[in-house]
Amino acid sequence: QVQLVESGGGLVQAGGSLRLSCASSGRTLSIYTMAWFRQAPGKEREFVAAIVRLGGNTYYADSVKGRFTISIDNAKNTLYLQMNSLKPEDTAVYYCAASASPNLYYGRPTKDDYWGQGTQVTVSS
Repeated sequence: QVQLVESGGGLVQAGGSLRLSCASSGRTLSIYTMAWFRQAPGKEREFVAAIVRLGGNTYYADSVKGRFTISIDNAKNTLYLQMNSLKPEDTAVYYCAASASPNLYYGRPTKDDYWGQGTQVTVSS
């Protein structure tokens, strides 16, 4: 089992920045890929970014490319999402996910993946 706890959400004005963190514990050595997803009210969950835990390859949704940066500190078992140039349409609950498979890298979670409880990001115009 892997436990994930997100933090760092909040309220920010458009154009501002936030950094989300996701602390992982448990069987972290089993993790192959980690990712961020988000879900806005009334919308489906949306892939944001992913990273291979060892190697650091990254993949982004077109909507955040050039504005968001995903990174990982394996020594601290912590995943990050640096969000710059935030827009009101970035408002959502952001979730951290971890998987032992590569599927998560392209935003295709499976039933065996692990999820955090989410952190709210609100961008005001």
